[in-house]
Amino acid sequence: MHEFPDIIKLFTKTSNNLRNGIISLRTPLEEMVLKASGNELAYVDNRRDAKQNYGYDFWGTLDRDWLKNQGIEARILYSESAQFPDFLFKVREQQGKLFCGSLLELKDSKGGSIASFNSTLPTKHKSLEEIDVINGNKLVSRVAHVLDGKLAYSQDYYTSQRQSLYLIRTHKDDHQRVRVSIVDGSFFETIPNEHLIYQMFLNILQSHLEKKELKIAPETLKQVEDALSHITNHTIISASQLIEKASIKPRLRIMAEVHPEGNPHSSFYPQISEGSLTLILQASSYTKELERQLHREIPYIGIFPIYHKRNGEHIVFQLKP
Repeated sequence: MHEFPDIIKLFTKTSNNLRNGIISLRTPLEEMVLKASGNELAYVDNRRDAKQNYGYDFWGTLDRDWLKNQGIEARILYSESAQFPDFLFKVREQQGKLFCGSLLELKDSKGGSIASFNSTLPTKHKSLEEIDVINGNKLVSRVAHVLDGKLAYSQDYYTSQRQSLYLIRTHKDDHQRVRVSIVDGSFFETIPNEHLIYQMFLNILQSHLEKKELKIAPETLKQVEDALSHITNHTIISASQLIEKASIKPRLRIMAEVHPEGNPHSSFYPQISEGSLTLILQASSYTKELERQLHREIPYIGIFPIYHKRNGEHIVFQLKP
């Protein structure tokens, strides 16, 4: 059983669509995903454009009265919800265990850098429970619950860790330089987020101390560092906070910019060609089998390793249409 067959299927279908001229590397990313996904999606964030611009009816033949009874109001049927993520794939079950259900977030850029992550830190895995906290509501999980049917009643449906993947494009308007990649979240999450968050707050504290020219005794600073080390949960940070006597509920949104070494389209990875579509996965026990499978399905594909300085070997499956 592959770790994420839904994404393998997405890559294979997108590759075939490119070869057959159905799409190009400059086609809107949403359209690429919709034309390759069929009825495999459990959530589409921009359902309005999906239907109006690309002829994709997310709800299909589902009865509208039944949907209303499931908590899906008419106003959200064909709207853009501006929630995380852009797409969520349906879960599957094998031997009593859920798998698939990957998250896919789109990142489109006119230049060579990856667009910033504005709503959540990129990670290798996320659960529906985390997504609800990040969004501050349960819209995504409510919609996914309906589309996943009986599998949504599994005990670990909301807590199971789903693969987080990112469809990124750089130089989107440049016919020669454009690159499109489906990237495993491990390419961005090179240290545990718990350490990342703690270190971020520690850096902020140290910058304030320097700016104000304040000196703190080493033993006191060590106690502060120990206290900050417990600030590790992004979902708690992202939740609205109730402050006594405050008439607002503040919440923190952590943005993230990608270091050049975490950008597979940067000069650190010259093997990834301009004018290409790639799938980039962390090397694992699955990748050898995937190499054989994808080579059978896409004989003209290039397969090679790249070495992420901060997170080891990744396998690249590359198509030059």
